[in-house]
Amino acid sequence: MSAKFQISLDCSDPSRLATFWAEALGYKSEDPPKGYATWQDWLIASNIPRENWNDRAGLVDPQGIGPRILFQKVSEPKTAKNRLHLDVRPSAAGASPEERFEKAKAKAAQLVTSGATILYEMNEYGSHWITLADPEGNEFCIG
Repeated sequence: MSAKFQISLDCSDPSRLATFWAEALGYKSEDPPKGYATWQDWLIASNIPRENWNDRAGLVDPQGIGPRILFQKVSEPKTAKNRLHLDVRPSAAGASPEERFEKAKAKAAQLVTSGATILYEMNEYGSHWITLADPEGNEFCIG
């Protein structure tokens, strides 16, 4: 039996980064706990100080297949290359290498308008991908 897991990202602005990654992955914001219409209702009922309302944000796969992603606020900035990164694959299985790269370029262009930065393109061993940085500098690939 496999274990369920979530991906956690340290960041300075969880809400902003969650919005970016929701667009990148087709995810949605996690629903508030049962009994609450909104997260704000839950935060107020839980006596969370307003200055801590952006300490965490969660995303989920709307189909319930992919892992939950948690964005958590930390005080220290990112200082080095990621040791773990996400590979976004916008193409359907079975697409040709040319089709995959065209979809990758289109997705990269879309994400640049949402705050990503293109770092470089690679074409190696029959694979072509684009490496970008999200709005807080976390590297990820599209291919």
